[in-house]
Amino acid sequence: MNELANQEEKSPKIRPTGRIIYEVSVQHVGSLNAIRQRESTVIFFSNLRKAVDAVSAELALNNWPQKVNYTAVYRGVKQRGFYSCDFDVAGTRVFRIKVIPQVLNPALPRLGIDENPTR
Repeated sequence: MNELANQEEKSPKIRPTGRIIYEVSVQHVGSLNAIRQRESTVIFFSNLRKAVDAVSAELALNNWPQKVNYTAVYRGVKQRGFYSCDFDVAGTRVFRIKVIPQVLNPALPRLGIDENPTR
């Protein structure tokens, strides 16, 4: 019995073909966007902790409240598949931060091609 358990541990483990990266986007929303048109900003991170740290640092640098923390982002991504947080001034939304996990280099599909029937 022990030998069987040891053999299972030694067998190579299959790694997923895709790797998860995190897309962080800042979307300018609300009535202020109509006055000053701004494009959305998108940046990618390979680590969720680094993504949250970068967002937190940028918010602190520009005197915005610290609504984004690692626990909230991690839970949002795990439960809903994304994290979103709106920032407002005097009841008017200014921008939205979204964190979405993306798969880098996903597995190639079979493209719907069946096996050749002539064999």
